[in-house]
Amino acid sequence: MAASASQARAGGAGEEYEDLLPVMGERLGVAGLLAELRAGFRLLADRERGAITPDSLRRGAAAALGVAGMAHADAAAMVREGDADGDGAHSEAEFC
Repeated sequence: MAASASQARAGGAGEEYEDLLPVMGERLGVAGLLAELRAGFRLLADRERGAITPDSLRRGAAAALGVAGMAHADAAAMVREGDADGDGAHSEAEFC
């Protein structure tokens, strides 16, 4: 199955990405997709705070994804984008 043709701008930097979440949901089912999202959350979250912070995102991205050297400003912008309650971090509910 082909991915959605719609593309979104990433952070206004002119980068584009293809949204594969619908494809993943179709292939994994709801329970499987949520399990994968929760596993990703655990990889990126600060264990003490139980949330993804800019610092935990930088550490997790380097360790789990091989994305070393992410700038703090980039990580903070990524966290702000999905931070619905304005606390400066992603809870599991905000991430999933």
